[in-house]
Amino acid sequence: MADLITLENATNLLMLCFLQAVLGFDNLLYISIESQRAPVAHQKAVRTWGIILAVALRIILLFVMVQLLATLQAPFYTFEWEGILTGAVNFATVVFIFGGGFIMYTAVKEISHMLSIEQVGHDVEGKSAKSATQVILLIVMMNLIFSFDSVLSAIAITDVFVVLAAAIILSGIAMLVLADGVTRFLQKNRMYEVLGLFILLIVGVVLLGEAGQAAVHGAEATGMPHEEAEALALHVFGYEIVPMSKSTFYFSVVVLFIVEILQTGYKRKLNSERKALQEHS
Repeated sequence: MADLITLENATNLLMLCFLQAVLGFDNLLYISIESQRAPVAHQKAVRTWGIILAVALRIILLFVMVQLLATLQAPFYTFEWEGILTGAVNFATVVFIFGGGFIMYTAVKEISHMLSIEQVGHDVEGKSAKSATQVILLIVMMNLIFSFDSVLSAIAITDVFVVLAAAIILSGIAMLVLADGVTRFLQKNRMYEVLGLFILLIVGVVLLGEAGQAAVHGAEATGMPHEEAEALALHVFGYEIVPMSKSTFYFSVVVLFIVEILQTGYKRKLNSERKALQEHS
C-alpha cells in the first residue's frame, strides 16, 4: 500500500481526474439532455443513476482492458517490409494504435462539432417523452461508447489500476455532486473544454508512441532477452516509434494551460482598451 503513495502516482491521479472530468463532460451533457425526456418527477433519479452506471461501466471496462493487456503480451505477428514497416505487434500494440487513432479522431470531431454547433440541446425540445427505464437503458448503451476514450486515455497515463480506478471514481463523485454547476460553467467557459480536447490529442500521440515499444515490453515479460526483444520495436520508413516521455507530456500540458491563461488575459486587456476608446470617442 505504501508503494502507491508516491509523487508520481499523485501527479498522475490529478491529471487523470482532469482528463476524466473533460472527457466526461460530453457524457454528462448527453445525460442531462436525454434525462429531460423522462417524466419530470424522475429526471433527477435518471441523471443520478446514469452517472453511477457510467462510472461502473468504465471501471469494468478498465479492469478488462488491463487484464487483457497483461495476459496477451507475446507478439503474434512480425512485419518485415524493409524500409517501410518492420517490427512485431502484440495485443497491446493493436489496442494502442486503434485507441490512439480513435482518441485523436474523437478530439478532432468534438472540436469541429463545437465550431459548427451554436446552440446545444435545443434540438431535444418537442421530442417524444420516454419512461425513466427507457432513458436509463439508452444512457447505459451510450456510456459504452463514451467509456472507450476515457479508459484508453487513462491507460496512456499510467498502468497502476488503483490510481486509474480512483480517478474514475473521484470524477464520478464530482459529476454527481457538481453536475449542474459544472455543466453551466463549461457552457459559459468553453475554452476549457477546447483545452481538454487538445490535451486529448496529445494523449492520442502518447498512445501511438507506446505502440512502438509494446511488443518489446511484452516479449521481455515472457522471458525473451533484452537484446532480442529490442529488435521487435516498430520502425516506420526506417524510423523507430519511440514513446513520449512523461516529462514531455506534462510539459506540453503546462504550456497549453499557460498559453490559455495568457490569451484570456490578453483578450480582456484588448476588450477593456476598445471599451475605453469607445467611451472617449
